[in-house]
Amino acid sequence: MGVIRRERRTFLGMPPWPERAVVARTLRTETAGGLILLMAAAVALIWANTPWGASYARIRDLHFGIPAIGLDLSLRHWTAEGLLTIFFLVAGIELKRELVTGELRSRAVATLPVVAAVGGMVVPAAVYLSITAVGGGSTAGWAVPMATDIAFALAVLAVLGAHLPSAMRAFLLTLAVVDDLGAILVIAVFFPTGINPAALAGAAAGLVVFFLLQRHRVGGWWWYVPLGLTIWALTYNGGVHATVAGIAMGLILRTRPDQRVGEDASPGERAEHLLRPVSAGIAVPLFAVFAAGVSVSAPALGAVFTRPEPLGVVLGLVIGKTVGIFTGTWLACRFTRAKLNPDLTWSDVFALAVLAGIGFTVALLIGELAFTDSGQAEHVKAAVLTGSLLAAAMAALLLKRRNGIYRRLWEAEDRDQDAAGVPDVYQRDGAETPRHRRRRMR
Repeated sequence: MGVIRRERRTFLGMPPWPERAVVARTLRTETAGGLILLMAAAVALIWANTPWGASYARIRDLHFGIPAIGLDLSLRHWTAEGLLTIFFLVAGIELKRELVTGELRSRAVATLPVVAAVGGMVVPAAVYLSITAVGGGSTAGWAVPMATDIAFALAVLAVLGAHLPSAMRAFLLTLAVVDDLGAILVIAVFFPTGINPAALAGAAAGLVVFFLLQRHRVGGWWWYVPLGLTIWALTYNGGVHATVAGIAMGLILRTRPDQRVGEDASPGERAEHLLRPVSAGIAVPLFAVFAAGVSVSAPALGAVFTRPEPLGVVLGLVIGKTVGIFTGTWLACRFTRAKLNPDLTWSDVFALAVLAGIGFTVALLIGELAFTDSGQAEHVKAAVLTGSLLAAAMAALLLKRRNGIYRRLWEAEDRDQDAAGVPDVYQRDGAETPRHRRRRMR
């Protein structure tokens, strides 16, 4: 236990082995999903800017569903309110795990990533509002530059071949998890449409039933899938963005197995194992296909840097995110007396802050909600793409400069010469191997 306490007093120090193993599994899936996401965004951009662009618009706006129960949506809205619910369900499970067993379970340990994430949401919004105030633009898009897209960021790292040590990747993941919670709160509070109290009451009742099923250890997908779909439909008809239902159910799912009922894995773990590949490989890329198809003509790109709303988004992502996360992290370290990992420098934290300026999936979603005028919405989408690409390019330069050091730390963390299934550095520090744990449990 003493080793773990020393590690946690070191900011960006090596995380405990169980947390590192969970983070590594998560990031592998997100990295693969991020590469698919990049390809999906490229397909959308090319398709929308070819002579076949009209077919893209027709397919995107194709309506289908069940009008009798209020579910007659366009294909774009099915991906935004339907498939993205899976993304937020996984995010909710991830957040629950962090709160119960991960970095956010201790208030002292959670201070750094939470303060950094809050800074990374508040400062971009302030930058946007400042730009639109000076330029006389609309304040409706203040929340667009607030979110970090972890999949896109990890895809950039994969393309670069950057070998970030596990602590840096875990910090980036935690930032994105807190960002997701902030984004869903913003969507729920600031972007409701035509509130229907009866439908929302039904959704709330469904969540209570969901909670009771979990509390009484009721298993079986045949309970949860129909109930989850009902909660989702009632949330949508209640006038609140349907993705809120996803994160609510994710937060309710248990993330600790109950040995008394013979569980090898918790319901949250099983759901995440099944749904994360669907989220990363299907839901988010399909959303990107129907959200990222914007015009890249000279007038459209010119509007990004001349109109206050898109300019506010670009500067919010590139400057606001960097300043907010870096300053928040430095202040949290300063006042909690946390010590930076001696193998790293504050320039590494700065590079992470720049990388967190990649805000793609949730930023596009909020942009669609904030701007009902199609022209403004297209300009803001172009701004999200531009800002994310600028942040990615700047982060690439900063991270490549130190990639030799990152590779050395990464190789030291992964070295397993005795093939015990746990890196040697953890065994030297007294961490349990799976073999030791099984022997002790007998």
